[in-house]
Amino acid sequence: MEWILIIVVGGVLGWLASIVMRTDAQQGIFLNIIVGILGALLGRFLLTPLLGGGSITDGPLSLGNILVSLLGAIILLAIVNLVRRGRVR
Repeated sequence: MEWILIIVVGGVLGWLASIVMRTDAQQGIFLNIIVGILGALLGRFLLTPLLGGGSITDGPLSLGNILVSLLGAIILLAIVNLVRRGRVR
C-alpha cells in the first residue's frame, strides 16, 4: 500500500513541478510519476541535511516531506532543462 501512495503522490508532485518549470506540455503522466519519485529521492539526499525532515519515500506523509520532495522534483527538472537546452528557464 505504501508504494501505491508513493506513486500517486509522486505523480502529483511531478505534475506540480512541471507546471512550475513550464514543461507540463512535454510530459505525460508516466514521466510525471518518474520525476516526482526521483525528485523525492534527490530532495532526500540534497535538501534533508539542510532543511531537516524527509521525503515522501521516508515514511508518514507530512507537509515538510511533501515540500522537500516538491523542491527535489523542481531541482531535477532544472537540471534536465540545463542539460537539454543550456538554460534553466
